[in-house]
Amino acid sequence: MNNTVIWNIIRFFVLLALQGLFLKRISDGWVTGSLYINIFLYPLFILLLPLQTPRTGVLLLSFLMGIGVDLFYDSLGVHAAALTATGYARALFLSLYEPREGYKLNAKPTPGDLGMNWFLKYSASLMGIHLLVYFSVDAFSPIYILGILLRTFFTFVSSMAAVLIFVFIFMPKR
Repeated sequence: MNNTVIWNIIRFFVLLALQGLFLKRISDGWVTGSLYINIFLYPLFILLLPLQTPRTGVLLLSFLMGIGVDLFYDSLGVHAAALTATGYARALFLSLYEPREGYKLNAKPTPGDLGMNWFLKYSASLMGIHLLVYFSVDAFSPIYILGILLRTFFTFVSSMAAVLIFVFIFMPKR
């Protein structure tokens, strides 16, 4: 196994444990009326996979991470569905935000390799898709569209702040 595979395996388990053991407890405590503010950091695993990861592998890893989070949250596949949709959309956003000169051979989807502006567009797009799918599947009815959009917005803000903190701490620029 090469170094990249080992780091991605470690990242998988660290983010899964962090989400299930720590962030779930914080989210459970931050309830204001009917608006729940969650912090979802686990989609970062899919966002940071190497650019050359095949789509099938991304979808399989998305599903596995989602099922793992579902086990912690006692939900019935909601996280798996949302993260699999995010993994599917990843290729679209990678091609949409591809630099004019293309991606470098061993580039990673991090601010250090592709720049902060690129990373913000990429991570915000995928996090927005993830949260919108998550809350839509969770509500499972268009009647609750206002609640879905409010939850998506507030969770997006807190989750993106957590993603940026995580990236700045564990992936400083070279």
